[in-house]
Amino acid sequence: MRSMEGQRSDNRPLKRNDAEKRRALLQLELALAALGPKPTPGLKDTMLERIRALKAELAAGETKSRR
Repeated sequence: MRSMEGQRSDNRPLKRNDAEKRRALLQLELALAALGPKPTPGLKDTMLERIRALKAELAAGETKSRR
């Protein structure tokens, strides 16, 4: 079944505001801390990459709002 224009299944990224990004960042950092001593390397790398991306997005958003 095909999606209609504007549905979430359009394979487009969801737009989130800064509060939602901060919440996602906090959840990722907590999940990373709770992984334990032997997580799979791919999982840990993916989580670290997503954390870095969220921090960069938040930093870019803060510099935009200061202008």
